[in-house]
Amino acid sequence: MRARLHSNKAPFAPGDAPARITWRGRVLKGTAGRRMLAVGVPRALCRLAARRCPAGLPPSRTVWRGGARGEEGGGRTGLARRRWARPVGGALGFLGAFSLFPRDAEEEGEDAIILLLKRAKLSVMKGELGEAEQVLHQALRLSHQSDNRKAIVYTYSMMANVAFMQGQLDNAEKLYKASMSYLLAGDTKEDDNAILEMSLKLASIYAAQKQHKLALAGYEFCILTLEEKIAKQKDLPEDVLPAEEKANTRLLLGMSLDSYARYLLSINQLPVAQKMYEKALQISNDVQGETHPQTVVLINDLATVLDAQGHYDEAYSYVKRAAELAKETQHPEEHMVLNNLAAILMHKEDFLQAKQVYKEALKQAQQKGDVASVQHIQEELAELAKRRKGSK
Repeated sequence: MRARLHSNKAPFAPGDAPARITWRGRVLKGTAGRRMLAVGVPRALCRLAARRCPAGLPPSRTVWRGGARGEEGGGRTGLARRRWARPVGGALGFLGAFSLFPRDAEEEGEDAIILLLKRAKLSVMKGELGEAEQVLHQALRLSHQSDNRKAIVYTYSMMANVAFMQGQLDNAEKLYKASMSYLLAGDTKEDDNAILEMSLKLASIYAAQKQHKLALAGYEFCILTLEEKIAKQKDLPEDVLPAEEKANTRLLLGMSLDSYARYLLSINQLPVAQKMYEKALQISNDVQGETHPQTVVLINDLATVLDAQGHYDEAYSYVKRAAELAKETQHPEEHMVLNNLAAILMHKEDFLQAKQVYKEALKQAQQKGDVASVQHIQEELAELAKRRKGSK
């Protein structure tokens, strides 16, 4: 049965009085009338902890780094990494030099928190997640002692990202919910991009845990809420809402569509996954341009889902364009795009051309020291040899 988006955005109706918000039996503090839908993160990020910063801990140029796919995706091709330029200005970003705190802050306690958070960020970037976790616990203790609400929210979000990268999904879920609870208890609206980004992370957690009803509800909530928000913002003048803010919201929608598409692909909902990829690709192309790394990834991913449905000619046209762009822009995963191109050529039974492309992909993978890709391409070459022998 095909998955579809429903009109009800959240499973909980606003309360008439201040109340605590529950999610699957767990209780979180909240405010009257606030709904908290818990949803998802790009899958398999926890397996790549040593090489990636989580979404909440970007480098100075904020870039979304998502999860690996291929073996989980249900399709026969896939890139190892994906990138979305992260919406800036959200509660999860470092916002320059920690603009969650006043620039002129000189209080000893607050300075100590900032230093700890910077240490934690550096540890994450080095892949020292255990160290980062310990430092964040110190920061959280100081934040509670000084009753610094912004620091508490920020620290919880960082702790959630670290837990997720360590594969501690249950703990990450609780921490994201705690962050959302603190935000919603203040003046943050439920359609704020920070809330929606954490909701997206929760949805991917549920997807990884195979809690399909929760994952589906979460993705739908994020996508529908963002689509409504974008429609409302569309005609607002620049002096009311800067173009950058509008673009940030569109990028977050693109992230949500991309993550949802990968989830649909993993549960073999291929036609719907194709539609989600098409929408995500359109957003990335419009906002970031055709040569942006994420756009190249999405062109490849669209080819993946078309290939999985047996639409080999259409898949070939997309993956060929992805390969051209990857070469033109020196994409760090050009060898993976070439691997996908070769796979689709093999499915088209163009065995000679497939072999040539596989060899180029293998050469690049060896030069980059990508051991996993080298092994995968060698396996694909063996499969190609079998198919060629069987076709004679």
